[in-house]
Amino acid sequence: MPTIKHTQLVKAPVEVCFDLARNVDIHTKTTAETNEKAVGGVTEGLLEEGDIVTWEATHLGIKQRLTAKVTHMNKPNEFVDIMLKGAFNSFTHVHQFVEDTEGTLMIDTFKYKSPFGVLGMMADKLFLEKYMRRFIVSRAKELKIIAENKE
Repeated sequence: MPTIKHTQLVKAPVEVCFDLARNVDIHTKTTAETNEKAVGGVTEGLLEEGDIVTWEATHLGIKQRLTAKVTHMNKPNEFVDIMLKGAFNSFTHVHQFVEDTEGTLMIDTFKYKSPFGVLGMMADKLFLEKYMRRFIVSRAKELKIIAENKE
């Protein structure tokens, strides 16, 4: 199971970063490259523990839907979402926010399992893990820009 971990320093308070990361409207802005939008469940505002959202986006040239559930929330330091339905066999995405002398360390840990057994593992090595890392890093950088311009 590939694990992608990314840490982004954001010069903004923990509470600001936490709320931006769980904001459905901000999510669509930070994923504009894949035309991501909420089409089911919670489609606007802040996600809370137990909330379910269905996203529609174009990844790797394929329009697809993914339904995720927020399974854990410890405000303002952590929340976890898991895939209920979508292109992966499974995924767990842990979002952590740690106070730092310079602001907030925003830490994403994304573990996923590709479908199709050995073929899925080959796809991970050839392109999928790099693609997912780029997607997570890009979203974190966009969140940083929004958070740092909010103050």
